[in-house]
Amino acid sequence: MKEKIKLPLRVKSKVWVEHKDGGLIFGEGRLEILEIVDRLGSLLKAAKELKMSYRAVWGKIKATEERLGMKLVESRAGGTKGGGSKLTPVARELLKRYRELEKRQVKEIDNLFEEVFKDFL
Repeated sequence: MKEKIKLPLRVKSKVWVEHKDGGLIFGEGRLEILEIVDRLGSLLKAAKELKMSYRAVWGKIKATEERLGMKLVESRAGGTKGGGSKLTPVARELLKRYRELEKRQVKEIDNLFEEVFKDFL
């Protein structure tokens, strides 16, 4: 290209993980649910913070667990000692690795964008 044209551009991208046969495993929404459950120790409290129904939060977690064939959240019923929920070690590791993937993906996309669009920036 001979003339330089400067444009107010930036790149945006999203990453999510699907089951190899289809169906969402992790994306920002599922990740946020699991991180809040981990922080608050409760599906109900997480649902309230997210302004979602308990059933919606529970359903998204269950759908992901079914696709993976493993538990991500361990819950115990209430009572005199109270109930609660916590992430399984596998869930914590998956979240950690997803965040790492996301971080690297953003860096790579930014670099690629600068390379491909350098004449417009």
